[in-house]
Amino acid sequence: MAERELDPVVVRLQQVRKIFNVGQPSEVEVLHGIDLELRRSEFCAVVGPSGSGKSTLLNIVGLLDRPSSGQLSVVGQETTQLDDARLTRLRGRSIGFVFQYHHLIGAFTALENVMMPMLGDAGFPSRAMAERARELLDSVGLSHRCDNLALHLSGGEQQRVAVARALAMKPAVLLADEPTGNLDTKSADIVFELLRQVNRAQQTAVLFVTHNAALAKRCDRTIEVVDGAIVGARELA
Repeated sequence: MAERELDPVVVRLQQVRKIFNVGQPSEVEVLHGIDLELRRSEFCAVVGPSGSGKSTLLNIVGLLDRPSSGQLSVVGQETTQLDDARLTRLRGRSIGFVFQYHHLIGAFTALENVMMPMLGDAGFPSRAMAERARELLDSVGLSHRCDNLALHLSGGEQQRVAVARALAMKPAVLLADEPTGNLDTKSADIVFELLRQVNRAQQTAVLFVTHNAALAKRCDRTIEVVDGAIVGARELA
């Protein structure tokens, strides 16, 4: 915990490569020696054409996949030598995810969906979890929808529940993979502003993959990925 507070860099990639189908005729290298640092409280857009490796990069940062070579540190913990159990624990407690598709459980209420990360970590429900979930739903403007089934919510509401769920464990890093891609302009702006508010209020680092140039311009920094390599990075005023 001390390292997270002291080290301004919450994610560090050094010469990270990712190769799929190693040793087979279909072998392909998707990421080529990626060097990247994400600082605490930074809101960073990742842009680039489809198939450029953006989602693969996010999966590796999110500890959903392992790099083929190179080093990856998350909140001060070097991860490449960790076993699956320790990776799962680190991911659950330090990283939040918001995807293009909300991945809510339709038969569960909004409240129950937000509680899921906390339940997965503790193994049993508690009143404190429910209170935390209610606070998060209130923060995304959905306190009146706590007891509604996820399948009865609109697309924008479902994505706001997904944002609340991603924040349940107070992560140091929030990874957002095209979270506004399926939303209309108004809903997309609401979701983006929610992420921005969390970033500023809680100093949560955000890595935001998007094809939306207008939203990318509202981030602190843009990183352009083309053919599995970072070809440009720009700090925004």
